[in-house]
Amino acid sequence: MAETRRRLRSSTVVLGGMGVLAAALSACGSDPDRRCVDRDSYDYINGYKIVADKNCSSGTSSSGKGRKKTKTRVDADWYYDADVSGGYAEDGTFSRSEAVDRGGFGCSGSGSGGG
Repeated sequence: MAETRRRLRSSTVVLGGMGVLAAALSACGSDPDRRCVDRDSYDYINGYKIVADKNCSSGTSSSGKGRKKTKTRVDADWYYDADVSGGYAEDGTFSRSEAVDRGGFGCSGSGSGGG
């Protein structure tokens, strides 16, 4: 009976350890919160103006009514781990690797420099 208890406890410890390891690895691989912002729209009080996500993919936005469509160039980029308020984002970073280093459990030093 004592041998059965000991075996049960050790398997519980192993399973618990696997859960902690899985949580650490999944947190390290997750993407940080990001917003697409116009880099040219910085306001000292509010931060960067948030624009549609499609602007960060293509770099342009369409505007105009009816058949006539004009393309307006937006200097858009992903802004990570920002405080968002009223359509503006501030106190974040444009570097994804810095955002991952700041936020993940066990991820310190996993990102490469960039900016």
